[in-house]
Amino acid sequence: MQYEIKYKPSYAMAVVRLEPGEGVVAEAGAMTYMTPNIQVNTRMRQKGLLGSLLTSVVGGQSFFVVDFTAQAGGGEVGLVSAPVGDIDVLEVRPDHGFIIQKSAFVASESSVNLDVQWQGFTKGLFGNGLFMIKVTGTGLLFINTFGAIDRHVLAAGERLTVDNFHLVGFSDTCRYQVRKFGTWKDTILSGEAFVTEIEGPGEVYIQTKNLREFADWLWTVLGPRVEASRSR
Repeated sequence: MQYEIKYKPSYAMAVVRLEPGEGVVAEAGAMTYMTPNIQVNTRMRQKGLLGSLLTSVVGGQSFFVVDFTAQAGGGEVGLVSAPVGDIDVLEVRPDHGFIIQKSAFVASESSVNLDVQWQGFTKGLFGNGLFMIKVTGTGLLFINTFGAIDRHVLAAGERLTVDNFHLVGFSDTCRYQVRKFGTWKDTILSGEAFVTEIEGPGEVYIQTKNLREFADWLWTVLGPRVEASRSR
């Protein structure tokens, strides 16, 4: 599989070029275009209708994923996800997987496993409506962020505290603990709710922008207009 990340870092798009018989699994809705000789198969993320429904309701995760497979002559697929942000490619190995935020997943090779049944996803252990996917197997994993990607490499025993709204993912070799940020007074005044303390060895991926803060800012612009229209 060959790929190119275009328009980095603000409006990134992953262009995946597939040889005949090669395929990529993408989040539903991630495709921007594909060449005519790509075969598409939409399927449930989990086996069984009940499991898929529970995943959709409990985790807020997409109901389907899409398999793109190249036919004779090969083909090309363009993939995006976040409205404004970057895309990076991680290499998943049997001895080195990742835990990523569900909204960060764009696509992966079919040999990469996405576990949405572990507690970090089904029980939302990270708080703030943050549901994490456990990624294992072998192959390439495409992730996106809201804003630019900030990558940190932690040595064994080295620690980093990350605001959960900025947390994209980290290596499964890391230890982690989710906790509230300071006292309730600190939480109210700072706007932070949960943070994750991550201990190496491993990699940590952070997004430079916060979707919640962007939504709040957008409301300061649109809110007065909405209220004005209601009062007419």
